[in-house]
Amino acid sequence: MHEPARPSTSDQLTRVLYGDNFLQEHGFWRRLLTTEPFRRSGGGTPDERLALSYHRLRILNDTLDSGARLAADPRALAALHEWLGPVDPALTTVAGIHYNLFLGSLLDHDPGTPRDLSDFLELRSIGTFLCTEVAHGNDAAAVETTATYDRERDGFVLHTPHAGAQKFMPNTSPAGGPKTGVVAARLLADGTDHGVFLFLAPLTDDLDALPGVRVRRLPARMGSPVDHCLTSFDRYFVPREALLAGEQGRIGEDGRFTSELANRRRRFLLSIGRVTPGKLSMSACAVGSARVTLAIAVRYAGHRLVSGSRGAQRVPVYAHRTHHGPLAGAMATVFAMSLLHRRALDRWESAPAPDRDEAERLVAVAKGWITWRAREVIVECRERCGAQGLLENNGMTELFTGIEGAITAEGDNLAVHAKAAAEMLFSVTVRDEDEEEGPGELDDPRFLGRLLAAVEDIWFDRARERISAAPAGDPLGRWNAASGPALRGVEAYGYRQASEAYAQAATALPGGPARERLTELHRLFALQWVARNSGDLLAAGRLTAEQVSSLPDAVERLIATVARHAPALVKSFALPERLMSDWPIAGPGYADAYDDPEGSWHRHRRAGAGGRTVDFRRPVCGSKRRPLREKVAALGTRGVLLAYWGTTSVLSRWFEKPQVSVDESVRPRA
Repeated sequence: MHEPARPSTSDQLTRVLYGDNFLQEHGFWRRLLTTEPFRRSGGGTPDERLALSYHRLRILNDTLDSGARLAADPRALAALHEWLGPVDPALTTVAGIHYNLFLGSLLDHDPGTPRDLSDFLELRSIGTFLCTEVAHGNDAAAVETTATYDRERDGFVLHTPHAGAQKFMPNTSPAGGPKTGVVAARLLADGTDHGVFLFLAPLTDDLDALPGVRVRRLPARMGSPVDHCLTSFDRYFVPREALLAGEQGRIGEDGRFTSELANRRRRFLLSIGRVTPGKLSMSACAVGSARVTLAIAVRYAGHRLVSGSRGAQRVPVYAHRTHHGPLAGAMATVFAMSLLHRRALDRWESAPAPDRDEAERLVAVAKGWITWRAREVIVECRERCGAQGLLENNGMTELFTGIEGAITAEGDNLAVHAKAAAEMLFSVTVRDEDEEEGPGELDDPRFLGRLLAAVEDIWFDRARERISAAPAGDPLGRWNAASGPALRGVEAYGYRQASEAYAQAATALPGGPARERLTELHRLFALQWVARNSGDLLAAGRLTAEQVSSLPDAVERLIATVARHAPALVKSFALPERLMSDWPIAGPGYADAYDDPEGSWHRHRRAGAGGRTVDFRRPVCGSKRRPLREKVAALGTRGVLLAYWGTTSVLSRWFEKPQVSVDESVRPRA
């Protein structure tokens, strides 16, 4: 019997990035994006691209065994965003809204209520989500759209009282087909405001908004086209079943409102519980986009040749520290983003009720931290690709604008982090006793972990000092005094959580190259953050002056090590080659994308046999053929001499042997 082959380094790191159930959780989406309907399109008008995204949504839905099963599985929703986000951000947006915010909300509320979902599962009507308003974004609990209970008709009347209460940015146009929305509105019954609830409401048919509903397209936004609209209601009636009821409240048969929760804000947060899986999906989308952008940049840097120190020498631009240094740092960050995303997802799924709030806070902080880091990575990679990175066909501009949407979606990052900062400011963090030890060694992961925890403590301690020194009786003034360092503390919390995820993943790996690569990435990630906060750590006695002086050299050594392995690390991203071929600069023949069949350098109408002309065939982008000068450069001086010696030897032997006539070479003599 043969022992099973040990997984390769790339395979082990792939499981680190995607989890142990890589094939089960990600295999379907990874295969789907390589099929022809999902290949990157070649331009088109915004309306054509929008129509394509909705067309792809229908194809995607047809491939699912159950849309309801997808909506009920946060891991599957996150995987959808992780893989499809870099390929078609508009498709990812409308799919996330339909399956998570719309279908997920219907499934989460009052399962006993009879409600036919077949139209939504078969996409005869596309679901959308109407929560924020022109005047209410991050304060969505204050929305002003009303849903007044009508006893006579036993239903609710949706109404928009003024311009500021118009629903802002839902995809509610008839583009893609009829739309049905889940609408956040203030429930009024018997003259009492019971807080914000969700209501199911048909919005459009194939051509126009339904009577009582008004839909207007918003100006085009940056990035992939989505039919964002302003939507309002003019005394629009929906039946009793439209209310998405639950423990947050319901209207009984007697027309009276009852609720298990006295606090109206808690009712609202329970109603929009689908925002938390949405945050996880935004993190996943950012991770996938940063991963693809970095892979493109590293590959392009490897076959973009520039002049070397000697005039005739050509070297890859990646050979320069100024080029591969930032990409090595980005590699460490992308691994950190991936690990923090998995950590937040695992914690949220497995958290018992007492730990639920803390798990949701981690999800919220991770969403902001990851999407901000993704923006940094994408901008860095775009710059390393020069003017090529500005062209739409190379994909980076679309990913950059897409990440801007993720930063704002499901709660603006700054507002989300501010909420977490306010919660963490008054919480007590208990550290282990060994975390109070003095300076250790910079190559010790445990010591680095203590340093990252110390940075977090330093900033929150400063915030507490400032809020204590602020005048009493002015809550806003006290918060303003503390908010700056408190937000820095939340950022440090994100770095600490990512570092702990790194350490946990490295410990789980067996000894060998994969563990070494992950440890190197972890140290680079942690030391770069420590270097940014070295002054505070020195002042707090956590670092010595000698260690602060040695930090730049330690970081430089790690950059050189990570950069050397970066092309192999890209393989652990498990990006299909067919996907990468859709971005021209990701292939060695990227210049072929700009070739001109009519250019003077082509003799494109050479006379062939019998006087026929031979048309020029455009080389396939991504071809593995290399120009002669690249082949020579790869051989080196010794290789060229050996090739020359071998060729001349063969030719000399061929010339020495007796030559035969054409006649003899075809048939033997009689």
